[in-house]
Amino acid sequence: MDGIYVKLPLLVTVVVIAIIAVISTLLLFRKMRNFKLKLKDISETLDDIAHGNSNRKLLAKPSDMTSMICYKMNDIVLEFREQVIDLKRAEKTNSQLMTSLSHDVRTPLTTLIGYLDAAQKGIVVGTEREEYIETARLRAHDMKDYVDVLFEWFKLNSNEETFAIQEVELAEPTRNILKDWIPIFENNGLDFDIEIPEKRIKVNLDTDAYARIINNLIQNVISHSRASHIKIKISLLTASIIISVADNGKGISKQDLPHVFERLYKCDTARSEKGSGLGLSIIQQLVEKMDGSITVQSEPYQRTEFIVRFPLIEEKTC
Repeated sequence: MDGIYVKLPLLVTVVVIAIIAVISTLLLFRKMRNFKLKLKDISETLDDIAHGNSNRKLLAKPSDMTSMICYKMNDIVLEFREQVIDLKRAEKTNSQLMTSLSHDVRTPLTTLIGYLDAAQKGIVVGTEREEYIETARLRAHDMKDYVDVLFEWFKLNSNEETFAIQEVELAEPTRNILKDWIPIFENNGLDFDIEIPEKRIKVNLDTDAYARIINNLIQNVISHSRASHIKIKISLLTASIIISVADNGKGISKQDLPHVFERLYKCDTARSEKGSGLGLSIIQQLVEKMDGSITVQSEPYQRTEFIVRFPLIEEKTC
């Protein structure tokens, strides 16, 4: 009898172990089955994505064996979708650029050839011939300016532009830029105010890029604003510096204001209006490549102000 009592607990233990083993096997089989189903789902989703459906996502609970893989794949798909959107946007922009280029270059080129042909063939003579040649010369300069803007835009967007960013004392270079504009202001009947503080202003900039920003903003006023007054001012804040270019011209409407820095956007869509629609986009890119920012405020026929902000270099104290 004692032997029977000894073997009974042993038998129970064996049975319990066997049951546990069976349950574990069933659970493992179930997990493996779920894992295979999930792998199949991942494979089908990847095939769908490969065929152009970038909106597919892999669903997984945090406790799933494949959750980390699914989450990582979703991140990759999201990045891929953003790249596709960027490529489509770039393709659309390039298409618009080519359309704009065909009109803004071909039309004045045709006119230019017409003036030169008339002068060369003797269709016009004397004073009229001289006027035709002068008009052709001006049109040629307009075309060169347009091609220069295109070249600068392509160079910036292909990352071929190199910047020599260094510590700069900003007041003196700004004065040197603006003094060349004073005769132009006077010739255009444009009243001007210039305010530059006497205090030393230290920032990290590429001086050539900075000059292009200021020159382009001023040229924008002269070419498009129809203003009678321009004000250029440098203001010092606690940790940054502000360069503002303001005028009292025709300004920018509320519906155009959010789009002025977009490529190829023209506030005045009339085809007679000069401009490539790239100038302000180039300015914004130059500013941002030097860790700055640019904004615009406008009340039409009252005040339009472009505001460029750069971080100041902190003065070291002993």
